[in-house]
Amino acid sequence: MTSTSEPPTAEDLTIREAGRADLLAVFRIEKAVFPQPWPFASFEQFLGNPGFLVATEDGAVVGYAIADVTASGGRDLGHLKDIAVHPKAQGRGVGRALLRRVLVSMAVAGANVVKLEVRESNEIAQSLYDDVGFERVRRVPSYYDDGEDAYVMVLDIETWSRDGA
Repeated sequence: MTSTSEPPTAEDLTIREAGRADLLAVFRIEKAVFPQPWPFASFEQFLGNPGFLVATEDGAVVGYAIADVTASGGRDLGHLKDIAVHPKAQGRGVGRALLRRVLVSMAVAGANVVKLEVRESNEIAQSLYDDVGFERVRRVPSYYDDGEDAYVMVLDIETWSRDGA
């Protein structure tokens, strides 16, 4: 595995669709990263969805993203539902690589706009989303079960693919 001070290289990092064999590693990352993790069964329902991606280094799952696309008011809306990187792999560009790849996946699936919700306290994630071009559109009070607020952020896929992809 790449040391924590070096960014992953193309040789080290692979991003692919998640498979059943990845679920336990994904669930372990979810529990290590989030104060209110999704239950294991939630991940099973996204198997086969092209927006369920894993990042691997040397064959080990180090991160994942889950997104889907639905029709909404005449537009196709992408929704980034979950993204996480194992604590030992954070700070090396894994999250950025996963985010870019899942955005491409949603664009290919027809999304015009992508939305996500992020904890008010998660400044690292917000910074990544800001860098990619997401904009805060509103704050949702007590969005999370523990009472923390969330920001809803959106990204225009066409602008992103033209300017930042």
